[in-house]
Amino acid sequence: MSRHRSAPTIDGVIDIPEELVATQTRFNGAAGRDFIAALPGRAAEFLDRWGLKLTGPSLCGMAALVLPVERSDGTPAALKMQLLDEESAGEPVALRVWGGDGVVRLLEHDAGTNTLLLERLDEKRHLSTLDDSREAIRILAELLARLCAVPAPAGLRQLGDIAQQMLDTVPDAVRTVADPVERELLKSCAAAVREVVGEAGDRLLHWDLHYDNILAADREPWLAIDPKPLAGDPGFELMPALADDFDPSEVRYRFDLMTDVLGLDRQRAVAWTLGRALQNLLWNIEDGDELEHEQLAIAQLLLGR
Repeated sequence: MSRHRSAPTIDGVIDIPEELVATQTRFNGAAGRDFIAALPGRAAEFLDRWGLKLTGPSLCGMAALVLPVERSDGTPAALKMQLLDEESAGEPVALRVWGGDGVVRLLEHDAGTNTLLLERLDEKRHLSTLDDSREAIRILAELLARLCAVPAPAGLRQLGDIAQQMLDTVPDAVRTVADPVERELLKSCAAAVREVVGEAGDRLLHWDLHYDNILAADREPWLAIDPKPLAGDPGFELMPALADDFDPSEVRYRFDLMTDVLGLDRQRAVAWTLGRALQNLLWNIEDGDELEHEQLAIAQLLLGR
């Protein structure tokens, strides 16, 4: 999450970071532009409704605007406003189920707009600020184990459905890839997913737990933020931490540590991590981008190539 960069004040209520305008326009088009246009009014509404006082400059990630606020009793909090879509819809559901165990607490939620009032953490201290990368991956793995220990509630996105949709798109996607080595790698990832798609798991997954989605806190040293939850196998959770601060020489260490801490079957974890690589590479193809080097390299390492 970043602070804003010289964005204009809109309606005298909030300033909207240029990064957020750019990402919403790029990824969500007209819906993203409408979301940005509605933010000043939405901020004013919830500051008033929940009795909040704005206490600092706007913050943002890729998809949400976050305002540092204070509740009427003086408690620091964070007002998070985001576009309601299939990824963000499950966030309040998961946060309620986790109940603050290893993750930021949900204080208020408006279902109509998916606006959240969250426990305030230290946005200046991400886990990525640790100098010891192996200590960082240990902390991440232990948080991930706590989150994945919880059964997923009904109604969340299902990993099995997502995986099957990926497999259905692979034949056409592969034909668009010019490099024969990359084509074969995509096919190998898909073959691994086919072996496990029938038993996709039922745990509550964060889906996006990387170093910058873990912040320092008062009630615990570190807490997770910004889940994009789904129900599935915890092996699907490992890729963000493998690709974060990517170092090929650390991939096997990180993979082994996470599978050990989470108590995962290694073969299934390899298959689902290859599935996560497949997901990311298919998105590259869909967007007309080059295939991500990190995803290809991790897949090759796990396949022993």
